[in-house]
Amino acid sequence: MQITKVKKCLVGIISEKDIADKLGSAKYGNLAPSHFHVSTVMVKDVITVDINDDFMDVAKILLKENIGALPVMCGDEMCGIVTKSDFIYLARAKAYEKVLAEDIMTRNIISISASDRLVHGRKVIMDSGIGRLLISEDNELAGILTSKDIAKAFVSFRKHAANKNMSVQIKELLAGEFMSQNVEKVSVKTSIPELAEAMLKTGFNGYPVVSDADQVVGIVTQTDLLKLIYELEA
Repeated sequence: MQITKVKKCLVGIISEKDIADKLGSAKYGNLAPSHFHVSTVMVKDVITVDINDDFMDVAKILLKENIGALPVMCGDEMCGIVTKSDFIYLARAKAYEKVLAEDIMTRNIISISASDRLVHGRKVIMDSGIGRLLISEDNELAGILTSKDIAKAFVSFRKHAANKNMSVQIKELLAGEFMSQNVEKVSVKTSIPELAEAMLKTGFNGYPVVSDADQVVGIVTQTDLLKLIYELEA
């Protein structure tokens, strides 16, 4: 008996942000989670890199396209994936010790209130091209809301809500109910190697940055680190 090997082709890619986008979209209204297929959520126009591409060229694509991962191709087959996280270890080097969190942080903080609707948080994330929102309550930092938090919230909601009322009920979910609390922060004086080490250890993609007076003055993410790495290494 002859066994024929079926060749698998890369046809799409899915991120947490894609899941949050589709599951929170009014377009899919009362559609139950079981009716969502991979093809519904995936991005079909996949940007790829070759296994022999220079790693700084790969970093440039990640930054330019504002994406978190790139499939790696060996000829016409996928043989791996490279993410922003894969570059972070480079920032632990001595060359980065004199650079501080305040030097690379994003000062234009995008935040919403804990009492805002979750669908509003989803829209802000999608429209702004970011991965997380700071959540405030009584003018204080109360938590952080990521694409992952939103995706998990919508999946859980759609599993338990009545299908006929889903499109109405989903609008009543509040951001504060699904945010991550007890947010870890870094100081404006945190060095880049310390920041990189923290990201690698915790798996967190971003941290609020606080002043000496413990006031939130910015946010620093893997993207900010990757920009620095690209500037120094390239």
